[in-house]
Amino acid sequence: MSVPQKSYDEIVDLFARTSSAEVLAFRPSLESQERVRYLLDRNKSGELTEDEAAELDRFGELEHLMQLVKARAQVYICDSVRAADDRK
Repeated sequence: MSVPQKSYDEIVDLFARTSSAEVLAFRPSLESQERVRYLLDRNKSGELTEDEAAELDRFGELEHLMQLVKARAQVYICDSVRAADDRK
């Protein structure tokens, strides 16, 4: 695994372990959701400025990160439940 990938993985792991239930429940604010929809509409119609394109890219990167964090959080929750069952 490359150093940048390992660092990325460590960050995902940190967020996922912090409070898995809260991570899984996270949803972007309505304001953020509306902004992404606006940018996607402008992109679809070919009206996106360079700054808006960069902003949309950042939203995409954050969405990808949250998907990784949520997937890892789900694993930690399942592992925790299994460990608790094993102790019974």
